[in-house]
Formats: sequence, C-alpha cells, structure tokens
Amino acid sequence: MNFSRIFFALVIIFFLAGRAPAETPVYSYKIVNAYPHDQEAFTEGLVFENGTLYESTGIKGHSTLRQVNLESGKVLSLYKLPDAYFAEGIAINAGKIIQLTYQSHLGFVYDKKTFRLLGKFSYPTQGWGLTFDGKNLIMSDGSAKLYFLDPKNYKLLRTIEVYDENGPVRGLNELEYIKGEIFANIYPTQRIVKINPQNAQVSAWINLEGILKDEPAAVAGCSLNGIAYDALKNRIFVTGKYFPRVFEIEVVEE
Repeated sequence: MNFSRIFFALVIIFFLAGRAPAETPVYSYKIVNAYPHDQEAFTEGLVFENGTLYESTGIKGHSTLRQVNLESGKVLSLYKLPDAYFAEGIAINAGKIIQLTYQSHLGFVYDKKTFRLLGKFSYPTQGWGLTFDGKNLIMSDGSAKLYFLDPKNYKLLRTIEVYDENGPVRGLNELEYIKGEIFANIYPTQRIVKINPQNAQVSAWINLEGILKDEPAAVAGCSLNGIAYDALKNRIFVTGKYFPRVFEIEVVEE
C-alpha cells in the first residue's frame, strides 16, 4: 500500500472540501409600513432621495419618469417619454436622473428638479436595472451580468457575472445599492439577491413570497420590481409592476 499517495489524496480531498461554496443564506421580511401606489404603473425603476420617491414606469406608449409623494402616492411631477421608448431603471447622481430604455440601446439624462432632458447616451445591451454606488453607475440587462459605467461619460468600465453556489444568477433586474452591497430583483420571481460587488458573489437571498396576500386589489401579472433605500432613516422600500402598494420592509431571519 502506497501511504504517500493515500496521504496526498486525502490532502486534496480536504483542500477541495474547504473550498466548496457554502449554501447562501435565505432571509424573509416583515412589513413595517405600506403606502399607496398607482396600480397602473408598470414599475421599472425606483429611487428615494430627500424624502421623495422617483419612479420609472415602462410599456411603450405609457412610459414615464415620476416624482411621487411616498405617504399619499400622489404624482408630483411627470414626464412622458415618446411612444417609441420602453422606460426601464433609473439612478440619481449629481442632481441628475439617469434613465434606461429596454431595447432601444439608449439612456436619457434629466435635470432632477425640472425633469428637463439634458442629454442621451447609448449602450450595446438591453437596459433593465440601474443604480449608483457613489462612484459608478451599475446596470443590469436581465442576464447574470452587471455593467459598471463611468457617470461622467457613461462608458463601460468593467463587467462582473453574479453567481452563487449553483452558478450564474440570471434575471437580474431592478437594482439598488445599500450599505456596500447591490440588491437586485430577480425577474420574474418574488426574490431579491444581495450581491458583493467586489467578487460578484451572492451574499444572501431575500424571499418576498406572499407580500401581496393581504392586498385584495392585487391583480394577475403583478411582478416584484422596485427597490429604494432611504439612507437617512435606514429604510428599504419595495414595490412592483401593477402593485397597489409600496412596502417598507425589514429583512429578517426566515
């Protein structure tokens, strides 16, 4: 019996076992508050800043950019996009709102106060979700990839592919940057992933199944899509396409 070979094989086994990816934790949620939401809004992007929600809604012929009062759900300002465009994710940076479109390979830049169109930029992929991490814009296109863009000229800086222990995580949609991690809706599920932007690994899943169970006004076709963060009060808001509510949630152990 060759003990040296057996010892070497055991070393390799223990080494590989030590490198095996751990199972990603799954969290649930608690509803803290619920606020009115326009149920005709096909929500594609959501941002919260200085006490106000900013929302992007999709569907050609119905796409808008909105400023919304959180407590009442009242639309304070609205810009309707030309019928040719299907609006997608939004982000705010330096007094500007950046908005993606679905398949037009075109993004729009607005003045945050007036919604005046300031400029346009192009990108080669589909546009889905968008967020800002304080340094870069981060864009999704429905795949497992995230694209980091320079906020000055919107040029691509780098790309990462998001994964967990089962491999690439596809369906990345609406995005929000919260405390150093990227939160992403996974289309068409009722789940959110937390992503480490340094290594592209999923650090946790958040299961939001049943969030509409006490909402009799909910309709078929509702799809979770919309994450916003109030950094001043440490509040997380979620909503979705045709949702009757914007929910403030707390992430809890499942």
